[in-house]
Amino acid sequence: MDKVGELIKLIASSLVDKPEQVEIQEVIGDSTTVYELRVAQEDLGKIIGKQGKTARAIRVLLGAAAAKEKRRAVLEIIE
Repeated sequence: MDKVGELIKLIASSLVDKPEQVEIQEVIGDSTTVYELRVAQEDLGKIIGKQGKTARAIRVLLGAAAAKEKRRAVLEIIE
């Protein structure tokens, strides 16, 4: 896993009650990398946040970290 994936895992693990169940899977394309984030069902609300604000903030950080590596990144939260 690259630095961007590690960043997502660190952020997600610090937000949830069951950090051992946080999983990140990378799907690498030509110019875009999709990061699939899986957490325990009861922790899903903590990752998404009220009105999606937490998920949006994670995506902003992800975009900035990926831009530094001159790539595009997308975060998908898998239920």
